[in-house]
Amino acid sequence: MPGWLLVLTFAVFTFYTDDYVVAGVLPEIARDLAVSEAAAGQLVTVFSLVVALAAPLAAVGTAPWRRRRLLTTALVLFVGANAAAAVTPGFEVLMGLRVLAALAAAMATPAMFALAATLAPPEKLGRYLGLVSVGVTGSIAAGVPLGTWIGGVFGWRATFAAVAVGGATALVAVLASVPEQRPPAPPPLREQLRTLSRRPVSLGLVANAVTITGSMMMLTYFGPFTREVAGAGQSARALLFALAGIAGVVCIWAGGRATDRWGPDRALSVGMATLVGSIAVLGLFWLARPVPLWLLGPVSLVWGGAAFFNAPAIQARLLRLAGPVGTQALVLNTTSTYLGVALAGGLGGVVLAGSGVGGLAPASALLGLLALAVFRLATAASRDPVA
Repeated sequence: MPGWLLVLTFAVFTFYTDDYVVAGVLPEIARDLAVSEAAAGQLVTVFSLVVALAAPLAAVGTAPWRRRRLLTTALVLFVGANAAAAVTPGFEVLMGLRVLAALAAAMATPAMFALAATLAPPEKLGRYLGLVSVGVTGSIAAGVPLGTWIGGVFGWRATFAAVAVGGATALVAVLASVPEQRPPAPPPLREQLRTLSRRPVSLGLVANAVTITGSMMMLTYFGPFTREVAGAGQSARALLFALAGIAGVVCIWAGGRATDRWGPDRALSVGMATLVGSIAVLGLFWLARPVPLWLLGPVSLVWGGAAFFNAPAIQARLLRLAGPVGTQALVLNTTSTYLGVALAGGLGGVVLAGSGVGGLAPASALLGLLALAVFRLATAASRDPVA
């Protein structure tokens, strides 16, 4: 794999770690800045919503920029926001800095996936997208645990300082290795909107959001679920999370290879069926609780891998259907992903309040089935020349 592709993977890893790692140091932030943990949790929600809403606007505003210039500008903003967060005096200032970091992520994240797709050989498109997507799962498997450990040993400010160092490292690597590329002139706005509103594309974006909502709802509340189902203590829960994250890293790469070999539609069908099936087994475990950890562990591995297997296929499918506005389709895919993350926490809270922990698996499985049905509709629409 070319060096610039590995640099993009590391940069994606750094951006996504910055989003997720706040959850690992929430108690320390709340205590130090004299706010409730519920208020501190809005740092995560605001970050996700800002990225979701700002990504399309950022894509329009930076469309004429060379890609390396775009990435370096975003990384400079990102490093500055996180470095300032490490010394911020109050919660309101920290919230504002999280907005700035989210704006940097909104600029850079879709551009990195689009750049990988543009420079990839056609027969390796899925693998290139899969490798860059490893940065997402790697942030969960390694970035968040590492950032949480740093926060526990040196304080939460050190976590933001470490993320700033990671961003600075990515900035140097981008300048050294990423090719300078001027993006092609985008089609007229009316043509872009017409293509992006076609049913194969718009249904695919909706299905992605539903998929992320179901997957992340289960992931967000996986700790309470494993505690109730298997009596998992803190160490056991940490191990299960790590195993699920490692499975995600492996399977997102496997999903890229499957996309190249089978095509995105078949890869999606296999991935979504495996995801729904593994969640259904977790639901059966709830009915049969308590279950031993040695039985819960392998199913958690399958679920964790399936939750990320589909990402390269979703992206490759959008690129194929959107054609000359593929970059804009990836931007909207980023928006739908972050909306799904934001919805997962809120919807999961509603399920917990109404049905308890036992309602998580059925709700997640239903969302997975709904997403699979919408993907099937999108595939059928792609065969209709007037859709």
